Amino acid sequence: MKRLEDYPDAHLRRFERPPLPPPEAVRDVYLIGICGTGMGTLALLLREAGYQVRGSDAAAYPPMSTLLRRHGISFYEGFDPAHLEPPPDLVVVGNACTPTHPEAAAARERRLPQCSLPEALAHFFLQYRQPVVVAGTHGKTTTAGLLAHVLDRAGLDPGFFIGGVMIGAETSGRVGSGPWFVVEGDEYDSAYFDKRPKFLHYRPEAVLLTSIEFDHADLYDDLDDYREAFEQLVALLPPEGLLVAHGDDPTVRQVARSCRAQVRTYGLHTLCDVTVGQVYPTFEGQHFTLIVDGRELGRFFLPLSGRHNLRNALAVCAFGLEIGLSPEQLREGLAGFPGMKRRLEVRGEAGGVLVVDDFAHHPTAVRETLRAARQRWPDRRLVAIFEPRSNSSRRKRFEQAYMEAFDDADEVWLSMPPFRHNDRPEDFFDPESVAAGIRARGIPAHVAEGADVLLPLLLEALRPGDIALIMSNGAFGNLHERLLHALQHQTEPATSRQPHDLSA
Repeated sequence: MKRLEDYPDAHLRRFERPPLPPPEAVRDVYLIGICGTGMGTLALLLREAGYQVRGSDAAAYPPMSTLLRRHGISFYEGFDPAHLEPPPDLVVVGNACTPTHPEAAAARERRLPQCSLPEALAHFFLQYRQPVVVAGTHGKTTTAGLLAHVLDRAGLDPGFFIGGVMIGAETSGRVGSGPWFVVEGDEYDSAYFDKRPKFLHYRPEAVLLTSIEFDHADLYDDLDDYREAFEQLVALLPPEGLLVAHGDDPTVRQVARSCRAQVRTYGLHTLCDVTVGQVYPTFEGQHFTLIVDGRELGRFFLPLSGRHNLRNALAVCAFGLEIGLSPEQLREGLAGFPGMKRRLEVRGEAGGVLVVDDFAHHPTAVRETLRAARQRWPDRRLVAIFEPRSNSSRRKRFEQAYMEAFDDADEVWLSMPPFRHNDRPEDFFDPESVAAGIRARGIPAHVAEGADVLLPLLLEALRPGDIALIMSNGAFGNLHERLLHALQHQTEPATSRQPHDLSA
């Protein structure tokens, strides 16, 4: 992973920070980048705990801006050192800040007490709780959300901090009063002055490790470098702690071998401690038999599609059983889970086209999302619309994997990825090459320049009965709502439209 000395501006990243004041000595907290998912969730937790919270961001954008205002949290649009007056008791610096960020630089130069998001979360909320960290390349948001839901339904009132929002809920975080605090453990860096993975700050009593596959190519050199971060996380577990490990994943198994805590494996392989039998997928989800240490514990229902979600549920069951939940508590919790926003979330239907939103951006996540969509809607034409937006997804090294990730789609539309200041042209994703590779596998594939260009082309291509599955880890130009609105107001009958082929 990257170190501070690897950066040309390391002299700005290394400085003596004032010690963090104890939580009881803090009244006023200022967050730089407050509208981000993680920072906004932290702001809501601090507000719930009784602190005065304010902050700033480049622009106020929903849903987080709306949520913050609803909870009485004020913030500035744009950055200015004057916003730090009067001086807050603590400044939380978002990891999007560079050393020359005007407010981050001012906090450093004025020697204000400051910390990263994960430091703040641990400092204010994890000291006297039992943190259970859900980590891994894939599935951690849904697994963390499902775990928090199951614990809550069992009456344990957990705290939680998750990088997503449960459908029907208004927040991705809660202080809670029970012993457990569920944290989605992100392996991305903490702040410009701390390049360690966020999850190394979380003091885990238990870890649910869902998968390890190379990601975040801007921070990690290769799979070995990436795996080392998870080895460091697992090493934090005390001997009396618990590692719930995905036994189908060979890299997870490799990491688990070095763990000094108790290890329980889960997966679809029969040799795992917690596995399944007799899986029956339906439109509403999937029914399965839960098998623990070779013994059947009865039939369960999960209202989510896809093998990856079945594994997520097994991770939660493995943990729940270890802390004393009954099979009936698990059965009730799983069956009542509403799902997470932006995880195969149906946004609406118009003109006979069902518009579905998903956060998938890594090739494996794209492949599993499409498989789950095919399982859920087996008789409908599946049109995949993908924006490669993350630092890893825009890398050339993933091109071949993307060519193979769309095999369950009937048609594919790729958006041109944004080119950023830290991108090297020779390492950049070539969507035309990927589209050609997808077409070579027998699937029509097209490329367009962003959401504005895509929208009219999709209106030409989509027809009644289609699933429009939009995948991006960003807003994608609000393509979901714009597409629904345009489909709703089309005057030309959709049945007369023919797909527009850009490959000619």
